[in-house]
Amino acid sequence: MLCLAVTRQAEAKQPNFVFIIADDCTFRDIGCYGGQAHTPHIDRLATEGMRFTRCFQAAPMCSPTRHNIYTGQYPVKTGAYPNHTQANRGTKSIVHYLKPLGYRVALSGKSHVGPKAVFPFEKPEGEGLVAAADHFFRECQGRDDPFCIFFCSREPHSPWDQGDPSRYDASQLKLPPYFVDTPETREAMTRYLAEITVFDDEVGGILNQLDKHGFRDNTLVIVVSEQGSSMPFAKWTCYDSGLQSAMIARWPGKIQPGTVNHAMIEYVDLVPTYVEAAGGTPAPVLDGKSLLPVFAGKQEHKDHVFGEMTTRGIINGSSTFGIRSVRTKDFKYIWNFTPDIEFRNVAMKSPEFKSWEAKAAADADAADKVRRYRKRPAIELYDIHKDPFEWHNLAGKPEYAAVQAKLKAELDAWMKHCGDKGQQTELEADQHTKNGGKKKKRKNK
Repeated sequence: MLCLAVTRQAEAKQPNFVFIIADDCTFRDIGCYGGQAHTPHIDRLATEGMRFTRCFQAAPMCSPTRHNIYTGQYPVKTGAYPNHTQANRGTKSIVHYLKPLGYRVALSGKSHVGPKAVFPFEKPEGEGLVAAADHFFRECQGRDDPFCIFFCSREPHSPWDQGDPSRYDASQLKLPPYFVDTPETREAMTRYLAEITVFDDEVGGILNQLDKHGFRDNTLVIVVSEQGSSMPFAKWTCYDSGLQSAMIARWPGKIQPGTVNHAMIEYVDLVPTYVEAAGGTPAPVLDGKSLLPVFAGKQEHKDHVFGEMTTRGIINGSSTFGIRSVRTKDFKYIWNFTPDIEFRNVAMKSPEFKSWEAKAAADADAADKVRRYRKRPAIELYDIHKDPFEWHNLAGKPEYAAVQAKLKAELDAWMKHCGDKGQQTELEADQHTKNGGKKKKRKNK
């Protein structure tokens, strides 16, 4: 059976697609991105494929990000822009684009999208992602149609209670410069990094099943980290730690192993990539551009990438705090609609953030970081090369006036394209949440 599967896949005209996504993982924490997490499987995949250094998503939280991936459209455009959201009825997803091309399209693990009519994925059997991979790939051996499957982990989303934190010595960890160094933060980091290793184990298990069932040679594998962790200045923000993602792609015979690509790409580019690779023509409604030239080695793709964030729909979120951003290779421009309102989210109730507040009472650096997380100016502008952690705001400085004006114009044009009316769109966000804006208790997972 294995030999027959290998032969059948070698002769197939259409490739298979395997997409594996983490849940709240800051890209910088993965081993092959210079991070401290133990990620041998992801690191090995990078040697077998292409590692991207400038991959971005359009929203720094789970639900709009996943709608963004599966629809190939920006979040406000489909209505799926707050968290715990759903797309406008009539929106098409990857299922609708690939099924007419002969594909089975499935999703295993965390969904966080709706309604079902927009996302009619197959649901593979099996407890856990690796077991689902085994079942699905075994079933595919007996069929001739190609497949596209999304494996959606729940790691390393908080609470960080999986894996082995003892692998990581809290006292030896290097914290990012925007963190307040407290024992609580260091201890939490050990648990968070342990869950990244759990995700890495899932990646390894899925890839082993792909090999076991003979589908490696004709399968495009993509692994991404999703938005940043729920530690401050990452998830729920439009800083790079919130919007930038790890992305590694392996495609034997199509992608040169061990390569690094610096092209600016977005999650919204994935649907047109899959459609074109499958032999179809991407629909005009799609906002992305096919990555096939980039996979072939081209180091240029987009000049600008965009981001949006609303605190409506998130646990303990501000009543209204809309953020929009545009980034080039050199600069990031951020527009905070309501700088007079305090920025809030559930992470600010965590023991880690409370330890930041306690230290801020007698430490000027801690006080500055706590203040900066709570209060944002209307406009932020950063030189990404000189200031990769986006700490020194250049907005309003005369020598950067031309850059600021150009990026504002680009952001305004993007918002118009999406039908984004700024603060009005923020105030309408509750209409696009699954519970109509009514707060209810949820498990973090």
